[in-house]
Amino acid sequence: MNKIAIIGSGGSGKSTLAKKLGAKLMIDVYHLDSLFWKPNWVGVPKDEQIIVQNDLVKKQKLIINRNYGGTMEIRLNTADTIIFLDIPRTIYVFRVFKRIIKYRNKRRPDMGAGCEERFSIEFFKWIWEYPKTKKPGILISLEDLSKEKVVIILKSPKEVKQFLEKQNNMKLST
Repeated sequence: MNKIAIIGSGGSGKSTLAKKLGAKLMIDVYHLDSLFWKPNWVGVPKDEQIIVQNDLVKKQKLIINRNYGGTMEIRLNTADTIIFLDIPRTIYVFRVFKRIIKYRNKRRPDMGAGCEERFSIEFFKWIWEYPKTKKPGILISLEDLSKEKVVIILKSPKEVKQFLEKQNNMKLST
């Protein structure tokens, strides 16, 4: 695992997994939200996102987390390992509410400067509809990519924990 892409719904635990996995494997982690949101939630144009990602994926080792469906192919095509957090909706919706409360009017560590946590009905609509609107296409892409890449689908917080423990055990045995 040298080039890892972590994808999943908002609140699925992508940032947490990326941070923990990066520490275990000693690989730099890139949170796309911190690169693609300017202060006051001003989004970076797609052409700029493409340039940034094309530069990032040239690195020998990295972990990139976030979806950004319009540019996901860049990350998935260059990754040797893709981790899809297919966490139940009840869990990720709860986590999003929890982080809104925890970081209310503050910036999360994985966000860009000047992007304080806030409630967004559009974001909630996106995560609520994720299983119907985004997940089917992602699963089709992952099935195709699994012929040439390692694709890991984790379906619960317990599976995420076990995956991280396995990485720790692999590191100890090498």
